[in-house]
Amino acid sequence: MRIPVVAANWKMFKTTHEALAYVRELGSLVKGFSGVEIVVAPPFTALLTAAEAARNTPIGIAAQNMSAEKEGAFTGEVSATMIKDAGATYVILGHSERRKLFGETDELVNRKVHAALAAELVPIVCVGETLEERDAGRTLEVLDRQVRDGLAGLSAEQVAGLIIAYEPVWAIGTGRNATPEQADEAHRHIRTRLREWFGEAAADGCRIQYGGSVKPDNIGALIALPDVDGALVGGASLQVNSFFDIIRGALAR
Repeated sequence: MRIPVVAANWKMFKTTHEALAYVRELGSLVKGFSGVEIVVAPPFTALLTAAEAARNTPIGIAAQNMSAEKEGAFTGEVSATMIKDAGATYVILGHSERRKLFGETDELVNRKVHAALAAELVPIVCVGETLEERDAGRTLEVLDRQVRDGLAGLSAEQVAGLIIAYEPVWAIGTGRNATPEQADEAHRHIRTRLREWFGEAAADGCRIQYGGSVKPDNIGALIALPDVDGALVGGASLQVNSFFDIIRGALAR
């Protein structure tokens, strides 16, 4: 049985002081929790503060992005080693906003995945179709490309240990979310491809989150699906109580 993982992606919100208060409050709420993996992804500036506040709690810390390079003359970039040194154990890669706004390609995402694994970080690899691609009936084709190219060169053991986040781009920050039927189809398809390309153990071990306007009132229907292993939460994770309600909803799995 895969343990669901629920991650809060704060995006470009929260100062170090706000991050400290949030993680302390959440830590007190989830003290002693088991049966769900809890992750918070603050901005780079708050990684160290959040990691220190999360010590001795069930909360793991993720970075929202990272460079594919180990080190060098790359002004403004942050490496996997730096992220780990700050206390993070996860990193979100290939988020749709990175792909759309900053031109990240499947090849670049793949390089970042390899760099993250080399630094012993757990990658949360984001995949998902745009509204235009869904309307054109290309959803599964897009998922095939992103999963195949994004995970190229990985071993079955590496795939089993990472997290994939299916996030239909048209549902991110829009208030819309995929129906349970749509989410079920996408998650089952990804799991099938993992089985075909990496084997049974990899497909069974890899957790596939749903992301895209996840809220306390829809997490129950999503987590009930057999191939949905948690949620990557955006706007609804900015308030502690809202995110806590989503965590509790994931426990119903």
